[in-house]
Amino acid sequence: IVPNASISNISSTSPTYNALLKDASASIGSSSTVVFSGLYMWTDNIATELTLGIPPTMTVDLTTPNGTSVNHNGAATAKALTPSLVAKYLFNNPGETWRPYLGLGVTYASFSNVEVNKSDYMVNVLAGTSASLSSSWAPVFNAGTIYNINDKWSINASISYVPLKTDATFVNLAGNQTTTGTLTINPIEYVIRLGYKF
Repeated sequence: IVPNASISNISSTSPTYNALLKDASASIGSSSTVVFSGLYMWTDNIATELTLGIPPTMTVDLTTPNGTSVNHNGAATAKALTPSLVAKYLFNNPGETWRPYLGLGVTYASFSNVEVNKSDYMVNVLAGTSASLSSSWAPVFNAGTIYNINDKWSINASISYVPLKTDATFVNLAGNQTTTGTLTINPIEYVIRLGYKF
């Protein structure tokens, strides 16, 4: 999972935090996980696939050009659960070795175990009471191919793009100021599956 992250629309009830976070940027490191999928063929060429993965941990780095310290690596972490349902059109005919496909679907992203780095003074002051990321729906654009090893076993390789955004909410250490912003994640997901046909 390779995010293309940014943060925007930052607004705080504190003028001091607004000035501190002006021109702030965010990045999220790549992560890996295990997914399980079920692909159902409605016709020889049309299918739907339901995918659920073990939630990977996202690590968010924050840069604040106007802060007393600029780089805040590992400012926050969160687990992301993103089950998806994708409709697919498979090319070629059943039984052929290669079956490339295109897919379009939807995912519902939810975030848990959101934690901030309290050893970072600025991050702790900004979000020391609580931090949360909102759940959201997003489309899934998918392409890939299935390589049929035999009539039962296959290898399925795919790439997906998910234009995903979430609203971030932070409550400061004193508990009297709230800061919000839009965290854009927009991940590209590379998946390799080992498949068995029932």
